[in-house]
Amino acid sequence: MPTVRFQAGDTVMGRWPGSNLYYEVKVLSFDAKTLLYTVIYKDGTELELRDADIKSLAGFKQGLARSRSRSRSRSPARTRRSRSRSPARTSRRSSSRTTEVRKEKLKEVLEVRLTPVAIPLENNSSNKHETKEENDAANKVNEKTEEESENQVGGRYNLRRRKDQSDGRPVELVKKVEEILPHAIPQETRKTTELEFGGRIGVVFWLLFLPVVVLAMLILCAQTDASLLNFSLSPPLLEPLWDWQVFGIVVLWLLFQAVLSLLPIGKVVEGMPLKNGKTLKYRINGFSALIISALAVGGAVYYEVDLSYVHAHFLQFYTSALLVSILLSIYLFIRSRCASEDERAPAGNSGHVVYDFFMGRELNPRIKSFDIKFFCEMRPGLIGWLVINFAMLLAEMKHKNLDTPSPAMLLVNGFQLLWVADGLWHEEKLLTMMDIVHDGFGFMLAFGDLAWVPFTFTCQAYYLVSHTSDLSVFWIVAIIIMNVVGYYIFRQANSQKFAFRRNPSDPALSYLKTIPTATGKNLIVSGLWGFVRHPNYLGDLIMALAWSLSCGFSHVIPYFYLIYLVVLLVHRDARDEHQCRKKYGSAWEEYCKVVRYRILPGIY
Repeated sequence: MPTVRFQAGDTVMGRWPGSNLYYEVKVLSFDAKTLLYTVIYKDGTELELRDADIKSLAGFKQGLARSRSRSRSRSPARTRRSRSRSPARTSRRSSSRTTEVRKEKLKEVLEVRLTPVAIPLENNSSNKHETKEENDAANKVNEKTEEESENQVGGRYNLRRRKDQSDGRPVELVKKVEEILPHAIPQETRKTTELEFGGRIGVVFWLLFLPVVVLAMLILCAQTDASLLNFSLSPPLLEPLWDWQVFGIVVLWLLFQAVLSLLPIGKVVEGMPLKNGKTLKYRINGFSALIISALAVGGAVYYEVDLSYVHAHFLQFYTSALLVSILLSIYLFIRSRCASEDERAPAGNSGHVVYDFFMGRELNPRIKSFDIKFFCEMRPGLIGWLVINFAMLLAEMKHKNLDTPSPAMLLVNGFQLLWVADGLWHEEKLLTMMDIVHDGFGFMLAFGDLAWVPFTFTCQAYYLVSHTSDLSVFWIVAIIIMNVVGYYIFRQANSQKFAFRRNPSDPALSYLKTIPTATGKNLIVSGLWGFVRHPNYLGDLIMALAWSLSCGFSHVIPYFYLIYLVVLLVHRDARDEHQCRKKYGSAWEEYCKVVRYRILPGIY
């Protein structure tokens, strides 16, 4: 029976294949047949290492301490020479200069950047030159190891495919001097150089434009004639846009959803690895929160609470949500000033105050275990969207004296209930999306989650309260089929992407054809992902068209969400194209030749 020195969950130092570099890893398992440990690096890379290539943290630090003590010891000749120096040169000054020179040399020697590439074992000859360079640098840090490392990886290590990182950057294992000599050299802050949304001037425009455009859309929906040509500001603006009671309801709704998110129900999962290799834990109970919220709304109806109050004070609800999002953004920006480098978002650290306020400087702002961004992404806005839709359904029946809701209102409520319930059921998959792993939490996401989503995505239901949409049986059946097709494409594409990111070697995905890349990732070129580059976007667009068609063709306002979605997806597609082209290089060029269309087959 082989002796197992380390257990699953132990944190140890593992040697990188083909070099003398050691990195902090976590033991996952031990195979008694192959006598190999499966370990995972901080960036998600999994390897199988021999026992001889793993050291305990205590043993590694002791060996490093002995190495430093040997390097500091001087020969008698050097000691005598140092004593013969001029008395005018004090030892303190000499020590200061020596320390500065030593730090500079350590910075040059110890800051080794290593980009692991998962390649087939038979192609290891192409890695000889890179491995030699790594060994030369590593020998200056680790003077003595248990064995001489080989130039090739084959026969000693089993390289698995690395886990996906969805932040768009290649995986880098960075061995900084702080990991060996803590706090010896301070880490410099990385500035954001590629500005989005028109840069500093563009975000000022969006800061002013977005709140105004939502208000204008709500005013149009409330008018009898929702035509843009008949837009008038005078009547609605005579009504107050602020109500303290409404503001109190909005705050209570946020607190209610926050309490539901903290309930000890649902599983706890880990997110994607951060820049420092750590992972955050998340409580997944969004669908339970939806059920409890639905029961609360049902109780309100049972006790004859007039939910049409939401429709009558819809503008005040919007201005209250807008104020909350602004206050939250200010709080997030202030607290981000104290955030460490590892806690900052890649896109929100430009040094320009307005731009960083808009984009968000902190990636995952938390109050203890409460993740503010993750909460706002799925809970108050999406569940609030459904509550508002239901309130609009009751308001339609009240204003039009109907015994049952109109077919168009039922279609809109049913379609959007399916979309939100699906998102909350698959809440865990949100952890791999750009909003969580890449974008900071600033005004853009705070306003989007708390004000934009619940007050623009409900435009169809709000419109139908004041306008009639007479749909024939043919159109009802056609719209239902359209939404089902769109949902199928959307769900299948996202599920396939999530499964492939989590485990590319899953036998259930063996039928997929892929193109290998230099980062160790593969690009899918078959199935839905071989049809267009973003089939999930295609499904979203088809569903949005079905929602809008339910309101008829009299006005353009019900198509606001569809227009917004087209603009958003084109922007995201352009960002994805830019990042993937930079990340995958020639592999992306080959991929684009195979999958020609981005979102709409034959068109775009």
